[in-house]
Amino acid sequence: MESGDDMRAFVIGNVALDEAVTVDDLPAFGASIHAQAGGVDLGGKGANQAIVLGRAGVPCRFCAAVGEDSRAGDIRSRLAAEPLKTDLVRIPGVASDFSVILRTKAGDNAVITTNAAASGLTAGAACASLAGARAGDLLVLQGNLSAETTAAALRQARAMGMQTALNPSPLRPFFAGLWPLLDIAFVNESEAAALGGTDALLAAGVPQVVLTLGAKGARLVTGTGNVLVPAQPCAVVDTTGAGDCFMATALASAALRAARLDPRALRHAAAAAAITVSRPGTGAAFPTQAELADILRQP
Repeated sequence: MESGDDMRAFVIGNVALDEAVTVDDLPAFGASIHAQAGGVDLGGKGANQAIVLGRAGVPCRFCAAVGEDSRAGDIRSRLAAEPLKTDLVRIPGVASDFSVILRTKAGDNAVITTNAAASGLTAGAACASLAGARAGDLLVLQGNLSAETTAAALRQARAMGMQTALNPSPLRPFFAGLWPLLDIAFVNESEAAALGGTDALLAAGVPQVVLTLGAKGARLVTGTGNVLVPAQPCAVVDTTGAGDCFMATALASAALRAARLDPRALRHAAAAAAITVSRPGTGAAFPTQAELADILRQP
């Protein structure tokens, strides 16, 4: 991912408050189970990626929507503590998004997220958040916005000469028409399978695809070949947000070196993700600025 000096990242996505509970096993359909209450943390895929990019030292602007409720104030104050700029768009008549995270003692999780606020972010508001961006800057998106808003942001970024990265999660039917607008796609195994595999994404026009494989590591796939970068061994406590941390750290590593995404970026991402899964929570589990600085100095 080549860029000029002082590349900036623009993340447009969702923000939510995460409430986690620990269960012995994820429930079967119709089951009633007991759980151990956990804490409330800042989450949402867009916020996760923006926080890690900011902590990694990439100048970052984050645009998201919130509702008209007490959660909006909590979200605003939590984001204010992070090293990034925020454009929080208030959507009348809806609740701010929140997630309920079911976490097992083995570290697995299931996440249920509302998206009324994220779905209400208009194309105009998303594109307005790109004001001041320049050629070579980076746009980062996920799957929580509407089809119109996602497409409009990508098209404007392309017109401005920005680089674009997408994590198509959750999967949406409209992604099929967006692949030519992307420079990088990050997908996990199930997403890749649903999309026809990494070769299908390359054929659709995505120059670089990162396939994350959990404990098996991650694979960087391009038209000229692919390379596997192993995961870093660690004790798994909670996998929530690990994929977002991986993606943001990989993008930050390349951006700060003015380089294309490469195996070194994936090694840095694996190290950051290992820290994240070794701690409970979402934003609270991400590496600190000091930890990310140490990681990004590694060869």
